[in-house]
Amino acid sequence: MKKIKIKKGDEVLVTKGKDRGARGKVLKVQPAQNTAIVERINMVKRHTRANPNQQVQGGIVEREAPIRISNLMLICPESGQPTRVGRRRLEDGTSVRVSKKSNATFN
Repeated sequence: MKKIKIKKGDEVLVTKGKDRGARGKVLKVQPAQNTAIVERINMVKRHTRANPNQQVQGGIVEREAPIRISNLMLICPESGQPTRVGRRRLEDGTSVRVSKKSNATFN
């Protein structure tokens, strides 16, 4: 399994699909499925049944569906532009993510 370079809380740009060009914040990453859930991206309608025991009201609920990580591009925090991501090892031995465009490090 390949190391995923996108983490929860990152801002990403959608490069393919119906939401192409949209930006959003990553809510959840699913490495086993190679997917991520991005805020207000890939919205689907889900029909739910009412469940009074759990105070769930029935109806049509809109929520985010997973999107492939290969269709996302990380936004550089320094320049605000989409960029590819690399890894660099610092002097103290820790590994950090690095923007290929501006050489800025990600947290």
